[in-house]
Amino acid sequence: MDGIENLRTFVAVADAGSLTSAARELGVAASVVTKRIDQLESRVRTPLFTRSTRRVVLTDMGLRYLSSARRVMHDYDEVLAEMSRSRQQIEGNIRIKVPTSMTVGYLAESLAEFQQQFPLVSLDVALIDRAVNPSAEGFDIAIGALPIFFPGVVDEPICPLQRFVCAAPAYLDERGVPKHPNELTQHDCLVFLPAGRTWTFETARGNVSVDLRPRMSANDAVVLTAAALEGNGIALLPSYAVATALRAGTLARVLDGFTIPTVWMKALVPEDRAGIPRVRCLLTFLKERYSPVPPWDREL
Repeated sequence: MDGIENLRTFVAVADAGSLTSAARELGVAASVVTKRIDQLESRVRTPLFTRSTRRVVLTDMGLRYLSSARRVMHDYDEVLAEMSRSRQQIEGNIRIKVPTSMTVGYLAESLAEFQQQFPLVSLDVALIDRAVNPSAEGFDIAIGALPIFFPGVVDEPICPLQRFVCAAPAYLDERGVPKHPNELTQHDCLVFLPAGRTWTFETARGNVSVDLRPRMSANDAVVLTAAALEGNGIALLPSYAVATALRAGTLARVLDGFTIPTVWMKALVPEDRAGIPRVRCLLTFLKERYSPVPPWDREL
């Protein structure tokens, strides 16, 4: 629950403009507010506020995530209120689309925990690694990270997804370490096909986009991670797929001097399903588990 309280404190400080005023609003000591903000900034590894003796001001990163934080807190409080009115309201079936690799690594356990807490909810889980219009295909929730939108479908952010360019040390010893994104055209690259064959990097002089002819393309991160571990090329992969390998040193990050745009794991929900208590409950449950920093990023 610390993550939720830290996020609530972040919103309160942003609204109040000072740590002391936020502490009064929350009914806690100013030292508690400071500790919560420090914990949150430590987890996201970036300052969220610029502090002075009299007031605090959101940094660009803090401003970027404030609206998402408000939405997470609103949804969390809404579901708690529904649960307090009648836990028996949380029942029925939820049909949910999920990506394969993330589900195998993390979401499967979370969905099992959810059913432990809400035994009257049944789940129909489909592992699909493509963009899905949940309204057209009959899903209550479609989870993914592709930047795609559909009419009549609500976009619910769950957590940010970091992505890293990485390769096996043996590959880099043999082929060399690229110093600039443009050098990727001289390397074997492993490409997540639904995101396209173009990798984009942010620099102080603007974006750099590199069009690739991949040695391997796949619609699942597990396949690409396995290929990278074997030394078959350089891959751009989400941190949840490579966190263990990076910690173990079996994969190494490259091009760290270039920023890769952050994408969001999000839930697409048909508008006519968004207000159903069991759907809202599952969404809030997932946001609580994965926001503001998902578990796979906490030790990177």
